[in-house]
Amino acid sequence: MIRVRIDDLAFYDGEAIVRPVNEDLGATTPLLRRLEHAAGAHLQDQIRLQEPLPVGAAVVTSAGELRTELLVHAVVMSRTERVTSDSVRRALTSALQRVASWQISKVAIPPFGLGAGNLDVDESAHVMLAVIAQHLGAARYPEDITLVAETPDEERALTAALQRSGL
Repeated sequence: MIRVRIDDLAFYDGEAIVRPVNEDLGATTPLLRRLEHAAGAHLQDQIRLQEPLPVGAAVVTSAGELRTELLVHAVVMSRTERVTSDSVRRALTSALQRVASWQISKVAIPPFGLGAGNLDVDESAHVMLAVIAQHLGAARYPEDITLVAETPDEERALTAALQRSGL
């Protein structure tokens, strides 16, 4: 099942949140910075890296003080590689592979690659739904996906992409 809704990720009550990050596992938008803050200091301790991760990588950590158990961090950008449709595709593919290998049934996913100078919401939604459709064609997990929009414009784009995908 895939649904789209406007909500605050910090209150998501499923097993995991998949979140787009930079190479240092840092937030890429104000929404995701608020999520980091809500997760508390324990998350900050977990996401401190020795070396930056490559774009397209994904790692799983606990979710700190959030209601959900886990965070799946998907690297969409670095200091030398800006967000593109390809970086979103690679990062979300890796994140969904982690979800499948951890057998996570219920996940929330915000739009990937948004923000100043990055993808527009329609392109992000199109790429995300193509990746999700391909993944679900070959994997059992996740069974339940909530695409979490912050604005009505994001909700519209995600809903339209979901309808076009035939999922």
